[in-house]
Amino acid sequence: MFYSALISILKYIIDFAFHIILQFLKLCRRKFKIKTTAMKKISRRYFLLNTGLAVGATATAASSSSFIPDKNIKKYDGKKLNIALCGLGNYAGILAEGFATSEYCNLAGVITGHPAKAEQWKKQYNIPDKNIYNYENFDTIAQNKDIDLVYVVLPNSMHKEYTIRAAQAGKHVICEKPMATSVQDCEAMIAACKKANVQLAIGYRLHYEPYNLEIKRLGQEKVFGPVRLIEASLGYNVTDANQWRLHKALSGGGPLMNVGIYCVQCSRYVTGEEPVSVTAQFGPVTNSALFNEVEASVMWQLQFPGGAVANCSSTYNCNVDRFFASAENGQFELSPAISYGPFVGKTSNGPMQFPDINQQTAQLDGISKLILENKHLPDHITGEEGLKDLKIMEAIYESAGTGKKISLV
Repeated sequence: MFYSALISILKYIIDFAFHIILQFLKLCRRKFKIKTTAMKKISRRYFLLNTGLAVGATATAASSSSFIPDKNIKKYDGKKLNIALCGLGNYAGILAEGFATSEYCNLAGVITGHPAKAEQWKKQYNIPDKNIYNYENFDTIAQNKDIDLVYVVLPNSMHKEYTIRAAQAGKHVICEKPMATSVQDCEAMIAACKKANVQLAIGYRLHYEPYNLEIKRLGQEKVFGPVRLIEASLGYNVTDANQWRLHKALSGGGPLMNVGIYCVQCSRYVTGEEPVSVTAQFGPVTNSALFNEVEASVMWQLQFPGGAVANCSSTYNCNVDRFFASAENGQFELSPAISYGPFVGKTSNGPMQFPDINQQTAQLDGISKLILENKHLPDHITGEEGLKDLKIMEAIYESAGTGKKISLV
């Protein structure tokens, strides 16, 4: 309530100040016969942007207030969605931390090919034996009414098989990104979930993260005017030759298939548009022992119908995590930007101030709440969204391999 009242007061003060200044300028213009283009074109938007009182200051305060927990809201204590993790690699451990603070779901089961991991997770998370599966007996999960959803956290090339098997078992699915390693696999996954009448979500955790929600708002609402340029880069140093991400049969590609998808994503949700064409270039192979199956780095340029251009890169050669957008009347940026955070952001009007959240908890709760309410998931986190990303990434690889500009329409 306090923040809402404060924002209302600020908006009133800004509108009043604008009115007084505009009247003063009109008086000066008549009295002294001043004829200036700037005075003729002055508007509330111009005033706000050029006094620093605007959208960046006021709207950021408004947006950040929406992420401050209301102590008066009663904590949810109803039925929770029971989720089984399929694959117990590094990211499954991060998801487990998200479950620990989730309101709407439980970590109820696991699917793994490693008996030692099954035993470890059983003890650590109090998982009953009947909710522990391996890849051979996984299909029997269909008879388990205590599992509502399967979260597929396997290597990319295995997403299709286990999403389809989970759907055929009558379970809703969250599949980690990238959704699959080909457009055809994505389409098969979507069809299987529709046939089984279950919902398919993709693990787009940043769609629930305050800083990324803010850059989405700034871009799509044209707070600083139409976005003209986006720069997005994400990467890290890879030194372990044994990790599955360096083997194309499992990963489907290099950094583009791992972290590059975040750059594709933020370019799309900041503009609110789908790109019409792409050009791309592979970076140099800096270590032939590591990068003999997948690219070490790749750069690409997306053109959007509204006139924006996104210049992006993903790499396994260095650490980088940044987003920058320039619009007609200002800029906004994050660095760190599209990883696990914590994020730091600013606009032309000053720093962004949002709470750091557990991204996995926010995503798990956002999806689980809707399923519990028997509501359809929004398009921006469904299989259709994952399919859009794969179409773009396939075009990036095609362009980088051929040197040609690839049309996406």
